[in-house]
Amino acid sequence: MTRWRKIAYSSGSLGTALSYQTFSTYIQFLYIDLLGLAANLVGWGWAIYGIWNAINDPWAGQLSDRTRTRWGRRRPWIAVLTVPLALCFVLLWTPPNWEGMPLFWYFFLIVMLFDTLWTFVVMNWTALFPEMFPDNDERAEVSGWRQLFSIIGLILGIALTPAVVDMIGWAGMGIVFGVITGVSLLASLLGSFEHPEFSADPPLPFVQALKATFANRSFRWFLTTNLLVQFVFLMLAATVPFYAKYVLRIQAPLSVRAFGGDLTLDPGLQTSLLLGTIFLVSIPMLYLWTKIAQRYGARNALIVACLAFAAALSPLFFADSFGSGVIAMAFAGVGFAGLLMLTDLLIADVVDEDELTTGLRREGMFFGMNGFVIRFAYSAQGIILGNVLTLTGYVTPTDLVPNPAQPASAVMGLRFLMAGVPMIALVLAAAAATVYPLHGERLAQVKAEVAQRHAVGVKREA
Repeated sequence: MTRWRKIAYSSGSLGTALSYQTFSTYIQFLYIDLLGLAANLVGWGWAIYGIWNAINDPWAGQLSDRTRTRWGRRRPWIAVLTVPLALCFVLLWTPPNWEGMPLFWYFFLIVMLFDTLWTFVVMNWTALFPEMFPDNDERAEVSGWRQLFSIIGLILGIALTPAVVDMIGWAGMGIVFGVITGVSLLASLLGSFEHPEFSADPPLPFVQALKATFANRSFRWFLTTNLLVQFVFLMLAATVPFYAKYVLRIQAPLSVRAFGGDLTLDPGLQTSLLLGTIFLVSIPMLYLWTKIAQRYGARNALIVACLAFAAALSPLFFADSFGSGVIAMAFAGVGFAGLLMLTDLLIADVVDEDELTTGLRREGMFFGMNGFVIRFAYSAQGIILGNVLTLTGYVTPTDLVPNPAQPASAVMGLRFLMAGVPMIALVLAAAAATVYPLHGERLAQVKAEVAQRHAVGVKREA
């Protein structure tokens, strides 16, 4: 495949990361801290949504694997549902002027609709990856491009959102980011193709497909590892706005000496710079982790990345200002980059191994079941965040007191959510990855057998 088509396909990662990371990071903050919904109510609503979110992933995967059209199995879903997804993203940030339970039900239903659309579009886009790029070197290259676009989406969706909201408001941010999401996912179709041979055989029935998927030992250990990694991402994303406001006390303009004069940083810009640091450091680190994965294998690289990220989070226990927070985030960027790119390589290898067992390419089911399992991370994150805030005495802002002084217990709770909880999860993820069996000689054997099978039965499109 030509370089421009690889880049075009990878550009879908911009919309994927931008839409979901903005949603994961700020939607609870918006409805709890700014719109006044009770934290525990939002937390339990988030937990229920997480259960539905888990159910719709394997459903979407099975429907994708069973789809038969002249345009393929995956691409029609992306083409048809991308625009509704972008419109629904806008509605997340433009709630009606309601309070109490009516506002909660709006929050709950629009979150459910958004995530259902996102699941169908992004699962199909992601499922194209193993089919289009069977070679390890190509996978590493395209994974690098994907994560580069992903980091741009993270910078926009997490780091720059406070500054964007300061300029054009939450509704304006929703419209701009919704348009970017739609354009990037539609542009990815320019670099996408499917092998018609892979959909020639009838798919497995749903129950049989589930049994075959979970019978794969490599997949089970991948799921355990990835569940913990995704939980860390979600916990950090949801905690950062609270941590910046109440632990680092980013609530007022900050004057710094720069470029020969005084520069004033508004609170939104300070938060953007804080979050942007981890992503900017991650960009050059993608090359480092690519080389580590190529030399030592994706599984071994992932173990190192988990432990490096865990160690780098420890300074966040003690950071108490904008400056110390930026330094801590810079160190965290090294391990963060590895976690971003390495899990894609592992699940692609699992799909190859499954083809030797079932004789079918079942990317949809594997990515759907991956989504099913990791969605429980959303439920866990919502319950832990909501209940830790409640149990530690977090004071909900009001119109009269928009920046309440938080008790020491709430501040300590936010430190634990930002550093302690993710560090524990990362150590457990590293331990699970050590049991993942698809590496070394076993992986080399799978690659050789799959290549032989494709050489006989499949002609790759250039």
